[in-house]
Amino acid sequence: MLLRVGCAFEYRADAPSPAVLFVDPRQDIPGQTLRRMTWESDPPTPAETYLDAFGNRCRRVLLPAGVSRLRYDAIVEVDGQPDAVEPNARQQLVEELPHEVLPFTLASRYCWPDVLSSMAWTTFGETPPGWARVQAVCDWINANITYGGASTPLTTAVDVYEARSGVCRDFAHLGITLCRAMSIPARYVFGYMPDIGVPPPHPPMDFHAWFEAY
Repeated sequence: MLLRVGCAFEYRADAPSPAVLFVDPRQDIPGQTLRRMTWESDPPTPAETYLDAFGNRCRRVLLPAGVSRLRYDAIVEVDGQPDAVEPNARQQLVEELPHEVLPFTLASRYCWPDVLSSMAWTTFGETPPGWARVQAVCDWINANITYGGASTPLTTAVDVYEARSGVCRDFAHLGITLCRAMSIPARYVFGYMPDIGVPPPHPPMDFHAWFEAY
């Protein structure tokens, strides 16, 4: 299956402003292959690409003063298969975890597992560890957090838990926080949300966020 994905941004800067954009689909995911890509900027703005510590391809630019328009467009081939369901997937003991996933058990900018540790263990501690526990976290968020409300660049998972509302990034941050509070490595993921099987007219494509648990 071929999918067209992309985005367009318009920025207004009072002075030259450095920026890093995360718009490129990953190229190391099984069942996903980048077939074509174009990058445009008006006025022409040089962009350097690099891989960050998590393997994401980043575009580094210096936006000039005034209005800048950036556009990314790509054709990606995907196998069209949903993620596998593994209800028997087990939760590893902390001492068994691979070194590379340990950072995803720690607190981060938006995820404060220490603050919600008591709530997590009280709510999910009796759930069988492994797939069932992570699914219980997802089910609780779906049942208790309303999609909507005001979310800002400063909104943390604790804010979402207390407000009982948020958008997709907030749902993901809360899921990550609750998993990490129970020593389950979890990380934030975002990607394009194409209109598959949706009749036209199609609204502008948007990004969507979710989380992965190890």
